[in-house]
Amino acid sequence: MNIVFFFLVAAAFGSAAWHQLGWAGAGTSPMDALSKAMVDSAGGSITLALGLVGVMTLFLGLMKVAEAGGMLTILARLIRPLMTQLFPDVPPDHPAMGAMILNLSANALGLGNAATPFGIRAMQELERLNPRPGTATDPMVLFLAINTSSVTLLPTGVIALRAAAGSADPAGILPTTLFATLCSTAAAIVATFIYRRFFPLPGSADGPAAVAAPAIAAPLQDTGAAYPLWVSLLSMGTLIALVPLSVVYGKHVAPWILPGLMLGFLLFGLVRRVRIYEVFVDGAKEGVQVAVRIIPYLVAILVSVAMLRASGALDAFISWLAPWTGAIGLPAQALPMALLRPLSGSGAYGVLASIINDPKIGPDSYTGYLVSTLQGSTETTFYVLAVYFGAVQVRRVRHAVLAALTADIVGIAAAIIACRFLFR
Repeated sequence: MNIVFFFLVAAAFGSAAWHQLGWAGAGTSPMDALSKAMVDSAGGSITLALGLVGVMTLFLGLMKVAEAGGMLTILARLIRPLMTQLFPDVPPDHPAMGAMILNLSANALGLGNAATPFGIRAMQELERLNPRPGTATDPMVLFLAINTSSVTLLPTGVIALRAAAGSADPAGILPTTLFATLCSTAAAIVATFIYRRFFPLPGSADGPAAVAAPAIAAPLQDTGAAYPLWVSLLSMGTLIALVPLSVVYGKHVAPWILPGLMLGFLLFGLVRRVRIYEVFVDGAKEGVQVAVRIIPYLVAILVSVAMLRASGALDAFISWLAPWTGAIGLPAQALPMALLRPLSGSGAYGVLASIINDPKIGPDSYTGYLVSTLQGSTETTFYVLAVYFGAVQVRRVRHAVLAALTADIVGIAAAIIACRFLFR
């Protein structure tokens, strides 16, 4: 992250300085525009963090209810055969397992706001197992790589935006989004296992001195053995069977997801004899603390991205790449989306809205389907890394950036392939 942060700022400064030297004196100078972008984005970072307080308070409270009722344990046992293969360093019944599963489930349903508190909770639990606080462990890196590329069954936000833009088939991106995220998730897992060999954890068996056991470990719950393999396979088969239903009824189901999620968690807690109000309030208290902790990390990444856009460096890069990407199915209109998505969620969302609402393009053109798929199948990589690592004060991220960007590139390529096959 040190190199990425410096590169973004240096590229923005260099571009603004070049334009400043050739400035004719009309309008706002390039350096003034750069300064304004810095100040505005710093203020916007605080606003964003404050906006996250409510969401985190809500969902961390719900997660506390789920944990008190044993939901995390049930989920962990259900998907243990897969999760233990991916995360062998995390005890099967550790709270981190349930938190990761809830995060990935929320991402699969396109609930970005709901996924963030679950992901932060997972990182907090993984940090308890960290033998080197301040340095990302292998499970942390793998979890974030999967998180930035996770399989998406129902991109609810994009479907709603396409419907508002007058699309004849708002949910038409479901198969392309599913294909792209399956490819990017597979790439994230493979890349993480490959890259970890070149970025060993200090003090691990591959580093200078081996560590025998984690320095801190969260208490485990005695939950018994995992469910039989056939139960896990049946559950996964049921989930896969929901995909065709999401294609047909996705537009109608989307508005029910968040209210249903809250009601379901509270109902589960009541059935399990949890004092849901007291437990909810107890868990919600963490939301404010987490939001305050991530403010410096948000300021760093959002200011650097705003500088890059205001300086003209991003536009210049797009102009240079457009002839090459157009030949492989990524038109110039969609290129800003592909480049902005890993950097700025709001910027990419704005690009998507402007493209599909453009009468010359529209939501049901090839470009409209492509940018919708890119929005639904990729994540704001640097935002996720900054927020999740910032929540647990991890500064040495090892190969997390490289693995996440590899997944992003594969996801973009898969989205192009799927959209060319179905819509061109």
